[in-house]
Amino acid sequence: MTSLLFSCATFLSALVPYIISFVIFLVLVEQVSYLIKKRGAPGPLFVLPFIGNAISLVRDPTSFWDTQSANSSRSGFSANYIIGRFILYIRDTNLSHLIFSNVRPDAFLLVGHPFGKKLFGEHNLIYKFGQEHKDLRRLIAPNFTPRALSTYTSLQQIIILKHLKKWESLSSNSPNKYISLRLLVRDMNLETSQTVFVGPYLREEERERFKLDYNMFNVGLMKLPIDLPGFAFRNARMAVDRLADTLSECVMKSKTKMDNNHEPSCLIDFWMQEMLKEISAAKSAGEPVPPHTSDAEIGGHLFDFLFAAQDASTSSLLWAVALLDSHPEVLLKVREEVSSFWSPESDGLINTEQLREMKYTQAVAREVLRYRAPATLVPHVAMKDFALTESYTIPKGTIVFPSVLDSSFQGFTKPDRFDPDRFSEERQEDQLFKKNFLTFGAGAHQCVGQRYALNHLVLFIAMFCALLDFKRYRADGCDDIVYNPTICPKDGCIVSLKRRGRRYPNLSLE
Repeated sequence: MTSLLFSCATFLSALVPYIISFVIFLVLVEQVSYLIKKRGAPGPLFVLPFIGNAISLVRDPTSFWDTQSANSSRSGFSANYIIGRFILYIRDTNLSHLIFSNVRPDAFLLVGHPFGKKLFGEHNLIYKFGQEHKDLRRLIAPNFTPRALSTYTSLQQIIILKHLKKWESLSSNSPNKYISLRLLVRDMNLETSQTVFVGPYLREEERERFKLDYNMFNVGLMKLPIDLPGFAFRNARMAVDRLADTLSECVMKSKTKMDNNHEPSCLIDFWMQEMLKEISAAKSAGEPVPPHTSDAEIGGHLFDFLFAAQDASTSSLLWAVALLDSHPEVLLKVREEVSSFWSPESDGLINTEQLREMKYTQAVAREVLRYRAPATLVPHVAMKDFALTESYTIPKGTIVFPSVLDSSFQGFTKPDRFDPDRFSEERQEDQLFKKNFLTFGAGAHQCVGQRYALNHLVLFIAMFCALLDFKRYRADGCDDIVYNPTICPKDGCIVSLKRRGRRYPNLSLE
C-alpha cells in the first residue's frame, strides 16, 4: 500500500512541470490572441489570464467604463478583455451609427447584455433579423397607437399619484425628513409596468412574487455569468423563466377577454385584440395560424418590454429629481408651465393634448435623457470580421459596446451643461444634432416604446413638481454615476418631501 502511494506521488510530481508548462502555454496563447485582435487599438497591453478585467468591471463599473472612454478619446474606440471575450468600446458617434445600422446576420447581433442570450432566451425581439424582425415590430405596433398611449397615461398618473403620496408620508415620518428614492422609484415603475402591460391579469400574490423575481433578475445582471446553482446569475436566469411563465398566463387571459369583444384596458389587450383579428382572418382563408402568436412567445416579449421599460425609467426619474433640484430656474419654469395646463384641485387627469402642449416640460425630459442616458451602452456581437475604419477591422466574436452616453456629449452646444432650451423650437438641437441623441438607439432596432417612455417621464416630472416641494440632501459625490444596472445617482437620490397644495387630487379612470 505504501509503495503504491509512493508511486502515485512520484507520478504526480513528475506531471507537475508538464501541467505548469501547459498552463503557461494557454496563458501565452490567450495573451497573443488578445494582442492580435487588439492590434493598434488603444487598451491594456496585458490582461489577466481567462478572466481579463472582469474583476474591475464587477467591482467598479463606473471606473471601468470611464477608463474605456478615456482610452477612446483619440481613435474613437478602445479594446479590452473580459472572461475569455475580446471587447471593443465605441466612443465616436459616427462609428456607433455604423454598428447600429449593420445589425444583420453577416455583421452584428444586438445582444442587450454581454451574456444576454443565456438570461433572456432566444425569443427576445432584439435577436431577430430581417423580415422576421419587421413582422414582429408590425405585430407590436398596435400597443403604441395614440389610443393605446392615452389609456396608458391615465393608468400612469393614478399610480404616480399613489406613490407620491406614499413617499411624502414616509418623508414626514422620517426622523430627519429625508428618504432615498431609488428603491421607491423602482417599485413605482414596477407597479406601473405591471398595470400598464398586463392590467387586471396579475393577482396580488403574483405581483409580490413578480417583484421578488425581478429583483433577483436585477442582481444577476451585475454579477459574473456563473451558471451554477447558488450563484446570482443562475438565480436571475431561473427568475426570468418564472416571470415569462407568469406573463404567458396573462396573455391567455387577455385572449379570452378580447375574444368576447371587451374594451382593451392595458397593453396586452390592445395587442391581443389585433392578433385575434389576424388569427381569425387566417382561419377563414384556410391558412395556418400566423407565427409569433403563442402564449409562451408573447409572454417572453412582454418580459422584454418590462426589462426595457423598468430600469431605464427608474434611472431617468431619479436623474430628473436630482437635476431639477440643482437647477431651480428650470424647476420654476416647469411649475409655471404645468400650472397653466393642469390644476391638481380640478381632480382631473392630464389628457394627451395637455401633455403634448407642455413643450418646456417635454424639453426637460429630453434633456434628462440626453444628459444622463440611462442605458449608457448597447452591446453587440460581431458575427463576422467587420471593417470599422480603414486601419482597424473588428474580429469575429468581439463584443462591441457603442456608448450612447459619450454620443450625448458630442455635437451639442456646450454639451456638459444641463440646458433644456436646446430642445426648444428656436434652437432645435434635437434636429441639428439628431445623430448624437442615441438614448433610444438607432436603425432597425430603435426602441419601439420610446413615446411611452417619454410620456412616463414627462408625467412624472409634471406631477412631482406640481404636487411636492422637495429638497435634496447634498453630500460629496452624491451625483456620481453608479450602475444599477442602468446609471443612477450614487446616493440613490436622498430628498425630503412636502405637499405643496391644500390637498392631493382625486384621480380615477371614470
